[in-house]
Amino acid sequence: MSLTWAPSVRHHAAVTTAAVVVRDDDPRRPGLERDGLVVVSTSWGAHHVDHGPAHLDALIARADADVAELGPADADDLLALDAATCADFPTGPATSHEPLTPVTARAALTPPSRTFGARVDGRLVAVTVVDVDGTHAETAFTTTDRGYRGRGLGAAVKALAVRTLRAEGVGTLRTGGAGENAASLAVNRAVGYVVDETWLTYGRGA
Repeated sequence: MSLTWAPSVRHHAAVTTAAVVVRDDDPRRPGLERDGLVVVSTSWGAHHVDHGPAHLDALIARADADVAELGPADADDLLALDAATCADFPTGPATSHEPLTPVTARAALTPPSRTFGARVDGRLVAVTVVDVDGTHAETAFTTTDRGYRGRGLGAAVKALAVRTLRAEGVGTLRTGGAGENAASLAVNRAVGYVVDETWLTYGRGA
């Protein structure tokens, strides 16, 4: 089970040399299928529905970890966690994750980006990075160390991010992920995200 994901960064009816990415309600779908294209992968986007801080607090408390917002001093730990998990991110025309560099790691820890992490025995084992633009926020990526998955850490860091940003007046929070990653969808639903769009990647298949 993977708790590593990045939302789609190219959800805009993109056409590449190998694939066509469209929403599931796109009127061009029948034509694509007549041309012999088939759905080779799916992805989704979701918005957060506010159920109040108590729900989020419970997810944070349930994790046996130190859950807190990270800052520039955590750059090396963030780089190490990303390097250890970057191979686990689903990758395709509609979903991708660029491995962090020292420059992008520092950017993730500096406003307008916000990063929330979970530490176990001092070791950073889960993070979520959120891009904030005024009252709108979108998850850039979330990842959990392989040895610590299934312990509620992904839900805890996402819950802290949502609770913190809502308290600061951010009213719209969005996230997304690859359809193949059922674990990420389950975590996001637990935090309060509701899927409102589905994207299909068409290709030539086998």
